[in-house]
Amino acid sequence: METLTIDRKQKTADFLPLNGTDHVEFYVGNAKQAAFYYKTAFGFQDLAYAGPETGMRDRASYVLQQGKIRLVLTTPLHSDHPMAEHIKKHGDGVKILALSVDDAYDAFYQTTSRGAEPYQEPKTIKDAHGEVRTSGIKLYGETVHLFVERKNYTGAFLPCYEPLDSHYHPTDTGLLHIDHCVGNVGWHKMNEWVNFYEEIMGFKNILTFDDKMISTEYSALMSKVMSNGNGYVKFPINEPAEGKKKSQIEEYLEFYEGEGVQHLALATDDIVKTVTTLQSRGIDFLTVPTTYYDDLIDRVGHIDEDLEPLKKLGILVDRDDEGYLLQIFTKPVEDRPTLFFEIIQRKGAKSFGAGNFKALFEAIEREQELRGNL
Repeated sequence: METLTIDRKQKTADFLPLNGTDHVEFYVGNAKQAAFYYKTAFGFQDLAYAGPETGMRDRASYVLQQGKIRLVLTTPLHSDHPMAEHIKKHGDGVKILALSVDDAYDAFYQTTSRGAEPYQEPKTIKDAHGEVRTSGIKLYGETVHLFVERKNYTGAFLPCYEPLDSHYHPTDTGLLHIDHCVGNVGWHKMNEWVNFYEEIMGFKNILTFDDKMISTEYSALMSKVMSNGNGYVKFPINEPAEGKKKSQIEEYLEFYEGEGVQHLALATDDIVKTVTTLQSRGIDFLTVPTTYYDDLIDRVGHIDEDLEPLKKLGILVDRDDEGYLLQIFTKPVEDRPTLFFEIIQRKGAKSFGAGNFKALFEAIEREQELRGNL
């Protein structure tokens, strides 16, 4: 059962109002090929490009969009670039979680005055389409939050980016927006980062899962869900817990060589159609035993969907006081067992699928065992 935790110390005034996620930037070994993968497999579309041709001499960045989701895939052009060191250590992964704000300068002041370590001092960048103001702070590992204020900009993405059209337009897969983004942190570090989000960013801890809730015969983890004032942005934070064998969080920390973003949850309003399309394009998902569905209706009550398609695709279902949700998780999308994606459809539920944790983590453990990492 999920435990609701509300921080009653938090002031009612939201000193860091957020409009949602602006974009997520990945540092990757080959941005052109990564962009092709996310277009072909996930149905993202070209939006913008920056590189030597646009005046950006040290890197190439491809911006893709689907619904309200913007992914930026960036590759350094020289081996001595700091990005190259990041990729050498971590492999392909998320570097920047960019948040949309009305005032990037004030966001920087509000967070750094409360103790955040600066990543990027506030700056204004301009071109013929207007101006964008940005600033940034450091998070767990080498991850950062970038604050983006674009209300006075009409260009494709940011100054120095030009509209991109590769003339390759695969149909979308029904992905709408980022539901939440999960970070993995080291042993006994979860509460440190919970405090960071509470004290520095004004978030609240809305849900807590301990190692008794998230455990299998072999491994366990702990998690707390942080949400901003209006609920537009949610960041669950995981840490390992003691178990008989290596947990998925420990495996991630070992192969990512540090703390970082574990997965992005992408929302859809038709999960059966979305997952069917993703599977047809080569995306591999975790599977659970078919016995999971034998008493599903008894566990979660009435649902609108037919059971057979859910069973065929391996889609999980869970219910809370507000309604139910459907969810499924991809296998890692890198050769390292690090980053993966969740596809989620909410039918009123505000929770995160606690009733599915045991089945899900047993599925992850089966994959860990195949890799020799359990």
